Amino acid sequence: MLRTALLLCLAAHPALACETALLLSIDVSGSIDAGDYRLQAEGLATALADPEVAEALVAGQVALAVIQWSGVEEQALVLPWRRMLTHADVARFAARAAAIPRAFNGSDTAVGQAIRFATAQFAAVPDCARGVIDISGDGQENAGFTDARARSEAIEAGLTINAIAIEEPGPAFPITNYYRNRIITPGGFTVTARGLQDYAETLRLKLLRELTKPVG
Repeated sequence: MLRTALLLCLAAHPALACETALLLSIDVSGSIDAGDYRLQAEGLATALADPEVAEALVAGQVALAVIQWSGVEEQALVLPWRRMLTHADVARFAARAAAIPRAFNGSDTAVGQAIRFATAQFAAVPDCARGVIDISGDGQENAGFTDARARSEAIEAGLTINAIAIEEPGPAFPITNYYRNRIITPGGFTVTARGLQDYAETLRLKLLRELTKPVG
């Protein structure tokens, strides 16, 4: 009788399918000062709280997590995986993102180490249909020098890497070109924020591109 009741309950309330596990990877290396850090944290919260983004997160039952990274051996999971099952879940996660303390004071830029750490986190969300590492940064790798190997490991794990390159104002795009040529995976993409003032809107558009299906 108990087994029958349980089966009926499961039929009435089927398990929610997680379309995407999305890991947001935030640069806190030495080139990010205290003001820049606040712009990143607040920009992340603003992008997540956007109504269109929130709707996409809930519609896809997306699993979200946040890591911060800097030099070699400086990576931390600062917001563990949470499923975005309701708009209230998204609002709570966004509020927590805005209040995240900085994990490291900043040193080198070990992009490969960040990718390796990020890749390892997906073992906790095996039921999600796809895994995406969303990495942002304002510098090329200058420590560890494992970016190519780490990228290959992410590809082998079936993950996608997308990127936000944070550029200084001006005509050059050195960080964008670095992420595009050495970091993103096949099928991934890079977007450019011209300074951290542009970060929230760039991230909002990036999240919509990652989470919504094109029409037509």
